[in-house]
Order: sequence, then C-alpha cells, then structure tokens
Amino acid sequence: SCIFCCCLTVVLLNSRLLISAVIHCQMIFFFCSDTGVISVQSATYGRTSSQICSFGRPQSQISNTWCSINVPVIYKRCNGLRACGLNTQGLSTPDPCFGTYKYYTTNYICIPAETSVTCHGGYGYLKCKNGKTQINTANYGRTDKITCSQGRPSEQLQNTNCFSPNALNFVSKSCNGLEKCEVYATHMIFTDPCFGTYKYLAISYFCLPHGIREYLSSCLILNSFCYFQEVCLEY
Repeated sequence: SCIFCCCLTVVLLNSRLLISAVIHCQMIFFFCSDTGVISVQSATYGRTSSQICSFGRPQSQISNTWCSINVPVIYKRCNGLRACGLNTQGLSTPDPCFGTYKYYTTNYICIPAETSVTCHGGYGYLKCKNGKTQINTANYGRTDKITCSQGRPSEQLQNTNCFSPNALNFVSKSCNGLEKCEVYATHMIFTDPCFGTYKYLAISYFCLPHGIREYLSSCLILNSFCYFQEVCLEY
C-alpha cells in the first residue's frame, strides 16, 4: 500500500541554497536538465537524524541515529542518466537496524555531458564538434523497461539489473581522445550480462577542449546543480 513519505530536497545552484519538500510513495526520483547527467556522490539507507522523516512515528522508531549503510546499486543504476526513477522495494537493501524507521539519502550532482543510447545490433555514434571525447559512463545491458522496448516481448524487458562488466573499459579505450567514435552494440563485443534480456548500449561522455585531458571534477562542479534527497520508507 502507498504510505505517506517525506522527502527533503536541498538544491545548490550557483552558491544559492534552495529547499523544497516533496511527497514520495516508495519511489526515488533523480533528474538533471537536458544538458546534464546524474553523478551520485553518496547513497545510504538508515537513519542519521531524529528529525528527518519522523512525522507520526513513535520515539522508539526514530531514536537510533547511528544507523546507515551504503547502497551501491543507486550509483550503478543512475550514474550517467539524465533522469532516474527507482522503486525502493526492488533495491533489496539489508536492514541495518531492525525496528528503526529508515529512509534513503542520496547526494548527487548534475554534470554537463552528452548521451548516446543504441539498441542491440545498432551502432552508437559519438561526436564532439569542438573538442575530443572523454567517456563518463558506459553500460551494455538494461536498467529500465522503457528504453529500446518497442516490439519486444515483455519477458525480454523484465530484468532491469543488467550490467556488462567490460563496457566502460572497452568504450573508453575505443573512444577517448577522438573527435568521432563508432561503437557496435552487441554481446559479441561486450560480455552478455543477462541472457534472454534485450539489451542496449548507454553512454555518457564529455567533449573536452583540444589539449585538455585532466581530471574533470573541479571544473565541472562549478557549472553543476547539486542535490540532496531523502526518502522515507516503511521498515
């Protein structure tokens, strides 16, 4: 059943702090503008404050504030996407403190990047008009039921936890430093991570000015949106 959940979102934009309260129903939503992609900085599940997500809860359920574990699957599923929605019931997160009312906390920034999505059997084309390619994320698999779903039977779309272990390394070696790059989306190149699932190649990348290949974070964050999100859940 749908429960009343609170979500506290703090947005830092050009050194200004914007705060908004949102209602969520066992769903986590992240989004960036059309020119940015998600970069998760931290993702935890538990309780570190007695105030957050405490409405209507007895003291016994909110007093333990030393309860927190990392949730790596949020990084894996959302990094490099322009928007990401996760059903928390499907995250299979261990219970770090039984009897405590818990919530998910996610810090993420939006970094300016290009994206490319290619269905299985097609070619992905990366192009930088002014600069050279630097791969940010790459996955051959499936992380949602919508992308590359047209005409496919339902059973080929159900596994949304499908990640190729060698996609990032292969695409980076193939495309980094080039103005144009073509990548074939097939299990003959990438390890097949989920047999029977219809897969696609999703890539996010930067176009660096000629001659610049340094570490990106310091310059990117200056032009980024920073978000802090907390979502309450039943334990």
